[in-house]
Order: sequence, then structure tokens, then C-alpha cells
Amino acid sequence: MSMHERTAHETGPYLEPLRQFIRGALARLPWWLSEFILFGLKQAWACLFAAIMLGLMILTKFVWQPGWPVHRYDFLFLAALAIQVIFLRFKFESRDEAKVILVYHVTGTIMEIFKVHMGSWAYPEPSIFQIASVPLFSGFMYAAVGSFIARTIRIFDMRFTYYPPMWLTGGLAIAIYVNFFSHHYLPDIRYGLFAATVIIFWRVNIHFTTDRTTLAMPLTIAAFLAALFLWLAENIGTVTGTWIYPSQKAWHMVSPGKLGSWYLLLYVSFVLVTLVLKPRPPATQGVLGPSQVTSG
Repeated sequence: MSMHERTAHETGPYLEPLRQFIRGALARLPWWLSEFILFGLKQAWACLFAAIMLGLMILTKFVWQPGWPVHRYDFLFLAALAIQVIFLRFKFESRDEAKVILVYHVTGTIMEIFKVHMGSWAYPEPSIFQIASVPLFSGFMYAAVGSFIARTIRIFDMRFTYYPPMWLTGGLAIAIYVNFFSHHYLPDIRYGLFAATVIIFWRVNIHFTTDRTTLAMPLTIAAFLAALFLWLAENIGTVTGTWIYPSQKAWHMVSPGKLGSWYLLLYVSFVLVTLVLKPRPPATQGVLGPSQVTSG
């Protein structure tokens, strides 16, 4: 697939006029500035599902009234379902990405039920679409992470060098997921798991293409940066009262220690995505600059 065809596939046929407009506008800029702007736009496109859900959480916090016929949590659940239907209908999302979201919703909801039962956090508002006091929209918060990872891999045509075998990454993901449950009863082994992520993935580089330039970043660094943004999103969730921690009688910033939990959860997320979207090695060795990449 040529660069032009691949970029058109990234956005879906319905956004082709907008894509052509953006490319035309950026053509007048220096290549490095054009690439930087496109990187930001593509990241925003990859975050689309998560951004819409966060936007709805903020909006409903300020406009929702207790006497309305639909509970706020139920609206968020139905809205998430509608967004998924629209994404698939207009090809903003692939069927493989939808599979990832379904897997995430199931695994995320299971963990939510356990964590709420253990008192780790709570959902203070009523809902009809819920299991054991956990509103079903909460699973879409985890699904948004899976959606972002899957869409980023496709949009940036990500390739991976020295990717470990599936039995090793799968074993790590299972150990991390189990520890989220078992540390309530057994010693918390998260520090050992932090070390394991570095040992297993320290050689892995992500090669990603913005438009004309392919760059590389260590996977461990990418995981930490993504965890930072998820921590910021979690603060949006708590400040809007969508879920609360026991210590938040009055709102305060979520502990930076939660960054570690998000960092580990990202590895579970990434491995789940690779069950559907197999990691691919770079097409060519090395990292290409703009003068070395043809437009196809």
C-alpha cells in the first residue's frame, strides 16, 4: 500500500476531503513542522473514542439533573455503544479494533467489580445498566485505552524491533492482571513487575511513521508517557465525580503513585491488543528520514 493509500485508509473515505485540505495546507510549511503538526493531529484522531468519552463525562457532570428519566451513567453507557456503531458504520474504526474494545470491556468490567467490592473506589450515582454496583459504561473506560493503542498502531503504521515471544509477553500480562487482584490478600509484587517490563521490553523499539518520516522510541518510554496521560484522564474522572476514591471526601489530585498502576495496566492492554493485531517488524532496517521515504 502506498503512503497516499495508507493515509486515506487511516481516516476512512468519509474524511478524505478534509485530509486533502490538511495536506495541502501543511505542504507550504517546512517538513519538520508539517510532521510535528501531523503527529499531533494523528494522535488526536487515535484518541477520538477516549476524548469523546472524557468530553461526555465533563459535559454530563455540569448539565445532568437528578430528576431526568435516564441516569447519567446509563446515558454514558448508551452513548458509548452509539459511538461504536457510528465508528464502524463510517469506517472510523476497523472490525479488529472493535474486537479489542470488546475484550477490554469484559476484562475491565471484571476488575471493576472486584475493585469496587474491595472498596478501592466507588461509583456514587445510580444506574440501571450495572453489575454488582458497577455501571457498565465503566468497561468502556478500559476499552478506550485499547482503542487508543489499536488505532495508534494502525494510524502510525507501527513496527516493532526485537519483540519478545508471545508466551513471554502473555505471561507478564497475566502476572500483572492477577496482581491487581491478589495484592489484596498476598504481598504486592508490583516492583518485581516493574523490573520485568524493563527486562522483557528493554530492546523493543517502536518505529512509527507520521507522513514522510519514520522515527523510533523505546516501548518502555512510550508506556510511561501514555501512563502519564491516563493519570491525567483519571483526575478528570474524579473531579467530575464519575468515580471517587475513599480518601476523596473533598476532591484532591489522584496520587502520583497511581502512575505505576497505569504503567503496568498499559502492558496488559498492549498484550491484549497484540492478540488481535500481531506486532510486525520494520519493513526495512533502520529509521528513515524524509529524503529517504517516497510518496508511493
